Amino acid sequence: MDATNSNLGGVPAGLRLNDKAPGFTARSTAGEVSLSSYRGRWLLFFSHPADFTSVCTSEFIAFTRARDKFAKLNCDLLGLSVDSLYSHLAWLRDIERSFGIKVTFPLIEDSAMMIAKAYGMLDASSENSGTVRTTYAIDPEGIIRAIVWYPMNVGRSVEELLRLVEALQTSERECALTPEGWRPGDALIEPAAISLDETEQLVEGQSWYYRERRA
Repeated sequence: MDATNSNLGGVPAGLRLNDKAPGFTARSTAGEVSLSSYRGRWLLFFSHPADFTSVCTSEFIAFTRARDKFAKLNCDLLGLSVDSLYSHLAWLRDIERSFGIKVTFPLIEDSAMMIAKAYGMLDASSENSGTVRTTYAIDPEGIIRAIVWYPMNVGRSVEELLRLVEALQTSERECALTPEGWRPGDALIEPAAISLDETEQLVEGQSWYYRERRA
């Protein structure tokens, strides 16, 4: 793995929401990739524990099938594990041969665990990747907008990650909030009133902290 970027050095484990995503350049199944090349687009950057494993295979099949849906949201997919590039290539070829699914989004090799540790996917002292199944939603400015962790034995919901990206985009575009289980076309929620003037404009009986806005 060839990861070269000064941003990786000294980054504390456990990135937080609204932190700038650490930059990197690395080898992948689609050639060399850099985080900076995704500026201007949303990015779903996700890690998986190991190649040739059942849960990870199910996830990659699901991500591939949903890739066009992410593309409609101006969102790219980028995977990572600490396996070698040669292992990645063999695994993706086997997925195509066994399941008829061709994975075309890049899968980064991170054998030295530099990127995984920089992103807090692994503890800085860890010597293996046994618990890595992390997803970062990164906006077009390179800011981390959401972080989702799953244990090694539980697969992610790709549909939920798709919903998450669309909810983030809609909330930002409409200057509103998305309620529990929100789906495109559902009502949004207005930000809570924070001034007397705003409360005076409320309809009688209307809640000041829960006001729906119809799409």
